[in-house]
Amino acid sequence: MADDRKIDEFSGVETTGHNWDGIEELDNPMPKWWINIFYATVIWGFIYMMFYPAYPLISSYTKGFLETSERTELAIELEAVKSSRAIFVAKLDAATLEEVRNDTDLFNFALAGGRSAFSVNCSQCHGSGAQGSFGYPNLNDDEWLWGGEIEQISYSITHGARNTDDDDALLSDMPAFLRDEILSADEIKDVANHVLKISSQEHDQAAAARGTVLFEENCAACHGEDGSGLSDMGAPALNNGIWLYSGNLDTIVETVSNSRAGVMPAWGGKLDSATIKQLAIYVHSLGGGQ
Repeated sequence: MADDRKIDEFSGVETTGHNWDGIEELDNPMPKWWINIFYATVIWGFIYMMFYPAYPLISSYTKGFLETSERTELAIELEAVKSSRAIFVAKLDAATLEEVRNDTDLFNFALAGGRSAFSVNCSQCHGSGAQGSFGYPNLNDDEWLWGGEIEQISYSITHGARNTDDDDALLSDMPAFLRDEILSADEIKDVANHVLKISSQEHDQAAAARGTVLFEENCAACHGEDGSGLSDMGAPALNNGIWLYSGNLDTIVETVSNSRAGVMPAWGGKLDSATIKQLAIYVHSLGGGQ
């Protein structure tokens, strides 16, 4: 192969012999400082491999002279954190919810732990900000199906609602008025218009007037005569603008016709008592706790 290298007439530097469309490459050597740094990094790499974990083996890896690893250091740090938390966890287990609220340090510890536990266990349904969504309650407002006192919130978390895992789960059983042939479709529409009326929404006045009597006969026992709801029954208020399943006519008709039966799991069998206390305190602190 012919050697096409030559001396460049402008720079006086020998070329490599490569030519791309008339453009030739100069054979400039790498700077000494760059080469020295490169050699230094290679030497440092070999030294590092001698002291720290480096090469994978069949079922393990080379440990190095120091026999250390990030995983080991992390385990030590986590154990230290766990030990520091153990004192607060023990105090939290022994204290009542009211006592926790009156102990600033313990309350702040519970609040921080509750926020973390909520993100892991509750945000999937109630939202990262506890704002809820269709069929999942907003935990920031002051409307509570089963009561918003801290002990009631703790009970709801522990036992859940309408699940088959806990014999003490909260239970409300709304009839499916159309499916169970209690009311006709027209009567249900009248009841829905009455609900629109008491919640200050646009409605058919004649239908709402007919629905008033039907509401008193079929719904008031749980929702109250004025539709303000009864937390003992798990019956929501119907006379305001807060809705679990939306408050438009079609959705109310669907709810009355076929009922709703949302399920909340019982966390008492999944989380320890300290975590449940932390969750109750955190949820209660969001702004809507009674």
